[in-house]
Amino acid sequence: MIELLAPAGDLEKLYIAYLYGADACYIGGKKFSLRANANNFSLEDIRKAVDFAHSMSKKLYVTVNIIFHDKELEGLDEYLISLDEIGVDAIIASDILVIKRVRELKLKMDIHISTQASILNKEAGLFYKDLGASRLVLAREANLSDIKAIKKATKLELEAFIHGAMCTSFSGRCVLSNVTTQRDSNRGGCAQICRWTFDALEKDVFSMTPKDLNMIPFIKDMINVGVNSFKVEGRMRGIYYIATVILTYRRIIDKILNNNLDKKEEFYYLAILNRCANRESTPQFIDKLPTKNEQYFLGRDEVSNQDFLGIVKDYDENTKMVTLEERNYFKKGDIVEFFGPNIDTFTYTINEIYDENQNVLEYANHPRMIIKLKIDKKLNKFDMMRLKVIDKENFL
Repeated sequence: MIELLAPAGDLEKLYIAYLYGADACYIGGKKFSLRANANNFSLEDIRKAVDFAHSMSKKLYVTVNIIFHDKELEGLDEYLISLDEIGVDAIIASDILVIKRVRELKLKMDIHISTQASILNKEAGLFYKDLGASRLVLAREANLSDIKAIKKATKLELEAFIHGAMCTSFSGRCVLSNVTTQRDSNRGGCAQICRWTFDALEKDVFSMTPKDLNMIPFIKDMINVGVNSFKVEGRMRGIYYIATVILTYRRIIDKILNNNLDKKEEFYYLAILNRCANRESTPQFIDKLPTKNEQYFLGRDEVSNQDFLGIVKDYDENTKMVTLEERNYFKKGDIVEFFGPNIDTFTYTINEIYDENQNVLEYANHPRMIIKLKIDKKLNKFDMMRLKVIDKENFL
């Protein structure tokens, strides 16, 4: 089975990820997680997440992936026991201590080895297999040859990142944040110093951050060398990003498995993904060592687009009226697109905008205001409306 694995920073993002095609989600709890600045999940939230996932025959993994100092040990056993009782499918761990405690406590949940362990060779893979791991989350720096060798030696499930942010250092091994801000990147406090810009040579600015990861051209190759789970990074990202990225990869993976993805479609999907984020993306290490073309050095433009216009709250088949929660400004005459997990993406020109009381509006300019549009095509709750900026016909 090929799994599409999505990030979720809260319950809303989790629901969107599953609805838009994720087979599994990974989340962080309030403690022991490397995304300390995310909202993260209480134990009660994790229980709700597990119930929702299992009701859809999907899986939920919880990160317990910090590098532990002695002072973090308090409450670890109780937390692991609670996760097991709740029924999470696996934890994602990097510290050998956590793996050891799961086994000693005889817990049922699987152990996935975090990318923080930087697994790049078969001997490391065999080491973690002997400790009881059922899955290896490979280092972002792994190439196709590395993956093939690790799979052949270990026979374990392999998980690999396919989309999202990259780390300037080996993932989790950076101490720039510690030195400059005294926030420990290995315990959830990374300040992303590598994305800062620094003065250099008086007039220029310098940065050392890699471009984001995007593996669309290599999904089939990764399947062929043994990757079982394709992981999207981004627990801090919003619902529009999650919906767009997950739906895009869902359709790509399904088409590859059905052997009907052509190059024109691939270019179209690349354009969609490159539009929904504000950073350039590239495959990075998978087929070669990165060069200057995979890196930002002399400044960059990261202006966030405002394509996400609204999310569907309801659709009345009798009146053909869709109820939307507005997210960004739009006006009468705008050409937009509707997309969702159970509809074909379609274009729509906004003719009339109504408020909740059926008053006609010229534009929608208050975030989260409720508006209505008359649309003949049926829409579903949680479908989304975005500005049309990519002409699909040019690709297909």
